Amino acid sequence: MATYKKRSTKSSPSSSQSTTKEVFETLDVTASKTERWVSKNQNYILIAVGVIAIGVLGYLGNQRFILEPKEREVVGEMGQAQEYFNMATNSVMNSDSLYRLSLEGGEGKYGFLEIIDRYRGTKSARLAQYSAGIAYLRLGEYENAIRHLERFKSKDIIFSALAKGAIADSFAGLGQPQDAYEYYLEAIDMSDNDFTAPKFLYKAAILALELERHEDALEFFNTIKNDYPQATEAEHIEIQIAKLETLLR
Repeated sequence: MATYKKRSTKSSPSSSQSTTKEVFETLDVTASKTERWVSKNQNYILIAVGVIAIGVLGYLGNQRFILEPKEREVVGEMGQAQEYFNMATNSVMNSDSLYRLSLEGGEGKYGFLEIIDRYRGTKSARLAQYSAGIAYLRLGEYENAIRHLERFKSKDIIFSALAKGAIADSFAGLGQPQDAYEYYLEAIDMSDNDFTAPKFLYKAAILALELERHEDALEFFNTIKNDYPQATEAEHIEIQIAKLETLLR
């Protein structure tokens, strides 16, 4: 059997000293080049550092002296608009007029639209985008709903899923089932929870039936049955599954 012969790693003292000398000479040359480059470009470096420092200080200053006071100021305005919105959501009568007040303001307070415009960059303004979108959806002004909901950004998974689902509802209201279906799929992808997932799975299934995507609809119904059996949408789901299975035979 062949054996591997390890190569000797010992070197003579003179060889080692020579290598060390070469390394230090290389380092000296590199250091000299670096020093010359720094000296030659010192003004540019100082400008770059200054720009970065100004940017950081500007960001911190914007947070502390602009956004934080705005955030405190907008709370009272947002509270009134949100109260109109909540009243509209829970009301059978006059809901349209209450949604309109939540959007446009009342009693000397701003509505969601003014809050979005005047307090942009604040958390309240971002929430106002979502609430404005839902208000327009409830008023049947679907294009306005889509415009605001698409501008809404949130790290909250449930809010993000609800916004995508509301965009889907708006496209469905506009008679654009394919667009609605695609947004329901996005909402499902964001919905790893018992609250939004069955809701959007069911809506996607209904639209899939309209679009004659029967196998997709069956998959959505089965997901509700298996993964979310306690959800409201799971009631009578087996009837829907049985009908589809008969259709697909």
